[in-house]
Amino acid sequence: MDKLRIDKWLWAARFYKTRSLAVDELQRGRVQVNGQDAKPSREVKAGDTIELLQGPVRRTVVVRAISGQRGPAPVAQQLYEETAASIAERERVAEQRRLAPEPALSIAHGRPTKRDRRDLGNKAWGDRWSASIDD
Repeated sequence: MDKLRIDKWLWAARFYKTRSLAVDELQRGRVQVNGQDAKPSREVKAGDTIELLQGPVRRTVVVRAISGQRGPAPVAQQLYEETAASIAERERVAEQRRLAPEPALSIAHGRPTKRDRRDLGNKAWGDRWSASIDD
């Protein structure tokens, strides 16, 4: 076997959990083969360069072998070789995420407590005990 559909190869190389997820990513234009957008039926062979977007990370890999069967992770990693630039970019993005502040820390106050809600209610109504207008 010297050629294989890209959706099946991406699944066998463990980039996506199912073939249907690989097809979805291909149809959304998140995977390029040799610099061109690829359709799920596109065939790849050893030596092709694949660029794919996984979350915030863009990976560039070179196809080293073809396999139509999904095997264990160590075997799947032998199907491709990630470029040095891609590895450096992935590590840079991981470092940025690690150094970025925790999003939850930007929330000054959480949900108000019952006491806070009572206090808010008292401020809105002032000293009146009902919503009716009494003069």
